[in-house]
Amino acid sequence: MRKLIVSLILLAAAIHGARAAPPAPARNHPLLGIWKLDLPDVGCSETYHFRSDGTSLVTSAEEVSESEFKVPDKPSAKGFYRLEDRIVKDNGKKDCAGQITKVGTHATNFIIFHPSGVLFLMCADESMRACIGPFERVMGQET
Repeated sequence: MRKLIVSLILLAAAIHGARAAPPAPARNHPLLGIWKLDLPDVGCSETYHFRSDGTSLVTSAEEVSESEFKVPDKPSAKGFYRLEDRIVKDNGKKDCAGQITKVGTHATNFIIFHPSGVLFLMCADESMRACIGPFERVMGQET
């Protein structure tokens, strides 16, 4: 009986410790696809591939990272999508800013799209006071 209890406790711990898959965004979400951010001040560009399974692939200079993200299906009343992102893999090389992103880094940003759907800004909050961009669509939404 004791072995059974210990086995059940270990199984419960393993299940609890397993990482759940990120929630998938809506199939027609405007964020899905490949986006490019040009950084002319540093002579560099970044490419963001937001995939329909809730993961993204980012290349920035020599860095390649993967993350899991959450984004609501609809924007807030102010027109912004809250984007939560957590780095799950990184090749340990420097990005356009000369930094190395640590696995586990979590970021929350706010995305606002141009009415055309081919540009967006990424902002620190639901205002346009502290934003980077524009990000330009390179490839359309996934199906």
